[in-house]
Amino acid sequence: MGLFNTIKRVFTWWDDQTFGTQLWTWRKGEKVGEDALGNIYYRNADDSRRWVIYNGAMEASRVEPDWHGWLHKTWDQPPTDKPLVHKAWEKPHQANLTGTSKAYAPAGSLRQSAPLARKDYEAWTPE
Repeated sequence: MGLFNTIKRVFTWWDDQTFGTQLWTWRKGEKVGEDALGNIYYRNADDSRRWVIYNGAMEASRVEPDWHGWLHKTWDQPPTDKPLVHKAWEKPHQANLTGTSKAYAPAGSLRQSAPLARKDYEAWTPE
């Protein structure tokens, strides 16, 4: 693991769980379940705290709606104990892609590789 990574884990929170979070999870955490992305969900013994340890990037939009409701105490039972009933028209959860190369870019956007061919516009040229 190395000395640098150990020091980094003590002082940074945006890259991975900190040493303090790992220690708290080890001492007080009770594993509740895991989602399809590999995120692991915990609670303490009296269920007054609930938290997630992300598998990969720490991005809140990577928490599935079922688990989001449990984390925010919208319902008491985790999806592992009482799965939510999903409608046929519901789309699967997708993380927020803003700021990534997979983000939506409409036609004519500067992020598109080829410019939009415009036939309804004629550029003005001075005579």
